[in-house]
Amino acid sequence: MAPFGKKLEKMGLNPFKYADNATIYIPFNNSITEILDKAKKGLDFMENCATTVKLKLNRDKTKLLVQSRGRRRSRSRTTIERLHSLSAEQKCNIAQRELEDMKHDLERLHLNSDRALRNFKATMEESEFRWTEIKKAMYEFERDIGKGIKLKKTPVTVEKIMRYFEEKTRSRDMLTDKLRLKTAALKVQKKKLMLQLKQKEEMGEVLHEVDFQQLKIENSQFLERIDERNQDLLHLKLTAGNTLQVLCFYKEKLQNMMLESNRLDKEISVRREMLQKIEGETELVEEERAKAESLNKKLQKQLSDYRVPHVFEYVNEKIDHGDLEKSIKIWERKVEIAEMSMKTFRKAWNQMKMANTQMPIFIKFPPGQ
Repeated sequence: MAPFGKKLEKMGLNPFKYADNATIYIPFNNSITEILDKAKKGLDFMENCATTVKLKLNRDKTKLLVQSRGRRRSRSRTTIERLHSLSAEQKCNIAQRELEDMKHDLERLHLNSDRALRNFKATMEESEFRWTEIKKAMYEFERDIGKGIKLKKTPVTVEKIMRYFEEKTRSRDMLTDKLRLKTAALKVQKKKLMLQLKQKEEMGEVLHEVDFQQLKIENSQFLERIDERNQDLLHLKLTAGNTLQVLCFYKEKLQNMMLESNRLDKEISVRREMLQKIEGETELVEEERAKAESLNKKLQKQLSDYRVPHVFEYVNEKIDHGDLEKSIKIWERKVEIAEMSMKTFRKAWNQMKMANTQMPIFIKFPPGQ
């Protein structure tokens, strides 16, 4: 809690108790509507906190005004009763003292009011900052998990929800470490400034009202810069979220394109092998075509050089051809008879071998052999 939170507790307010109680514990078996209801309850707590802070601020202002008026009336009555028995000099001194007291009271009232106003403004700013964080967490949860539950297209597993909350816890821890380091650095800076202020007081360099006004102006300028940086940071966070969505889309697209590229590479390699095979077959066909062309040229040359014989020569050749065919048939018949005789002789020879006879064999060939 911020330092002004302790003062608000003394005044009877704790603007962050609702925010602390508004922590949303999400069981895994609840539906998305219950989760959103709990988030809305947390937001209602924050709005109630802001309204109570504003009401308390107005009450404190009216109370301080009433107290200052009561003091003035009581003092004015006592001074009126004493005016009848006082001299002019005494009356002047009393009036001057009363004027100085009123000035001190007004300054004190002004300082207290400014301090309370700054505390309440800081409380409101912190409440708004927490409200923006809650809205951002709701948006991110709805984007990452709630949308899948509503559409029921992609199943939301317990591991995914656990991973989501672990990432959120890790980011909170990192932010806490950063804030702890920043707080330590601010404490060191505060110590340095306190030492410088003490040294200036010891040296007699007392700060005047002009210095305080200048410091206020510088403080307001720094606060404006901090607000601008916070707005820029929120804008950058939203841009980073959109960029992550676009990056995931293009990653998925790149993965699909890589798969398509691998498929096309395989198809290209198959087509190249087919092309090489076709080129080889084309070379063979070209060789066969060259051979066929050379043969065709040779046959055409023979055909061009061919001379038709005389009719009588053709008739004689046909007669000779018929005689030769007849003689071929006769000789083929003789060969068949000789083969059959050789088979019978071989069979007889084998029988004679088996009988172990020593008788001479007279072979009588058939006529015409």
